[in-house]
Amino acid sequence: MARRADILERFGQRVRALRKEQGYSQEAFAAACELDRTYIGGIERGERNVALRNIEAIAQTLGISLAELMTGL
Repeated sequence: MARRADILERFGQRVRALRKEQGYSQEAFAAACELDRTYIGGIERGERNVALRNIEAIAQTLGISLAELMTGL
């Protein structure tokens, strides 16, 4: 059985996919979330354990609910 990616990696992949789907560059997305670009990069690489407030900011910037952001994780 194949190893399922860590939750941080899966969350990061989900954020990256949704960000790209909406046409945001990493820099523009970070600015819209009021977060640092390197922090967003760390999230997308699965290197950051994201605070709940930042997860909420990401969902709001994407225009989706927290539940939608977590779909498929």
